[in-house]
Amino acid sequence: MSLEILNLRDHRELANQAAEWFHEKWGIPVQEYASSIEACLCQRGSVPQWYVAVDEGRIAGGLGVIENDFHDRKDLSPNVCAVYVEEDHRCRGIAGRLLDHVCEDMKGYGISTLYLLTDHTSFYERYGWEFLCMVQGDGEESLSRMYIHQER
Repeated sequence: MSLEILNLRDHRELANQAAEWFHEKWGIPVQEYASSIEACLCQRGSVPQWYVAVDEGRIAGGLGVIENDFHDRKDLSPNVCAVYVEEDHRCRGIAGRLLDHVCEDMKGYGISTLYLLTDHTSFYERYGWEFLCMVQGDGEESLSRMYIHQER
């Protein structure tokens, strides 16, 4: 496995492929991803940012950092979003590498606290994330779990 974690801001050539890939995984309109990725490419600010794990030219995983991942706690920002690893690449530590990479990259922007909305229990704890509270997702009936990662 020759896996590389890439910052899309440095790999404009992957922008369209990444937008399509995230759309396929999460069902959010491809234009939403394309617009956010374009904003990442056009400005050198901290948010939004997008990252992909590439294995032999194929996207094997990815995630982003946006202001708010469609929930009612606008004060909990920025949010890691769209975390996904292809099934045939799971259980190889790719999610952990992506999460470590995003935390390290955000530190370079002076951001030491990140939030993550999920329905998973116990997955993110193994990567240093801590359960913070329950939040209401936009248009969701049930509450979702909000995690926090803070550099100490």
